Amino acid sequence: MTARAADRARFDRATAHLDAPVAIVDLDAFDANADDLLRRAGGKPVRVASKSVRCRALLERVLDRDGFAGLMSFTLTESLWLARSGFDDVLLAYPSADRAGFGELAGDPKLAAAVTVMVDDPAQLDLIDAARDGGREVVRVCLELDTSLKLLGGRVRVGARRSPLHSPAQIADMARTVARRPGFRLVGIMAYEGHIAGVGDALAGRPLRSRAVRLMQAAARRELAERRAAAVRAVRALVPDLEFVNGGGTGSVQHTAAEDAVTEIAAGSGLYVPRLFDNYTSFRGRPAALFALPVVRRPGVGVVTVLGGGYPASGAPGADRLPVPYLPEGLRYDPQEGPGEVQTPLLGSPVDDLLIGDKVWFRHAKAGELCERFAELHLVEGDRVTATVPTYRGEGRTFL
Repeated sequence: MTARAADRARFDRATAHLDAPVAIVDLDAFDANADDLLRRAGGKPVRVASKSVRCRALLERVLDRDGFAGLMSFTLTESLWLARSGFDDVLLAYPSADRAGFGELAGDPKLAAAVTVMVDDPAQLDLIDAARDGGREVVRVCLELDTSLKLLGGRVRVGARRSPLHSPAQIADMARTVARRPGFRLVGIMAYEGHIAGVGDALAGRPLRSRAVRLMQAAARRELAERRAAAVRAVRALVPDLEFVNGGGTGSVQHTAAEDAVTEIAAGSGLYVPRLFDNYTSFRGRPAALFALPVVRRPGVGVVTVLGGGYPASGAPGADRLPVPYLPEGLRYDPQEGPGEVQTPLLGSPVDDLLIGDKVWFRHAKAGELCERFAELHLVEGDRVTATVPTYRGEGRTFL
């Protein structure tokens, strides 16, 4: 029996009492992935990206481990909810225009002490001030450095379009603006290198493309390390008591951790290890988050139909954004239909052994987005479900 076949038997036994659709997290794999993140971080604390987990119980589990410290959130409403739930170090990784949320933040000492917001433009400070509604608490601020690699005088850009603060001089100017502004305190810098951390460099069947990605990433790492160090020096000259410099992501943990300027690493997807992380040479994780759909039809020889399955991930549309049939091995989509909202035909040699009611296990393309489809996660240890915990959705929270 292969390791994957053994996992299928284990998951089927653990969930035999549960009807599909159902989502699980294999805690043995989850904990092993957490250990791997810490190993690659080389002693620097790892801040957990909440959008990649979207389950309070699992956020608490990983933060109980030495080496993990703080959360990186994705909306202001989520940040305030997490702070009220007892998380005392929440870095909002994206700018917000949530006026009501800023009013709450500026009016509550506990929230103001726990939550740090992201800015990269003086207009964002203006919005926060206009939303204070009488609140006088000092708002903790982090600046985001754009990490994209610019070539040919800026005519070619590699990386996400995020912050407008690209050069050390630009981020220093913004730091000066914050430092001079009453009601704000600059505490950190964030720089997320998504073109390194979030792009696989070992694409199956595409050796030339894979080599090009590796060459691009090596060049991008060198350029960013120098620019990030210069940016941190420029900001620390203005704000010597800067609390943190955050960088990295699951795919670049060990490279980012090697930079002296970086004080903490961000990661989250590496806990679940969705399918997009199958194409990396820098690490190998264990798939921890899976979902199962039930076989409901047998339209003919060589095909079965499962219920649901149309759970695409965000990003540029493409086959790599689709969930992948994982267990049993050897299943594939019908190219004329793909995964459907209500039903999904599956082809491949294993289908003739599948019976009505059997579970087919899938992996989502991305990490936390799976939790937007399920109200609860069944936590599996060995071949038993040892706990069932709500996702954000299960707690009635849909932040985006």
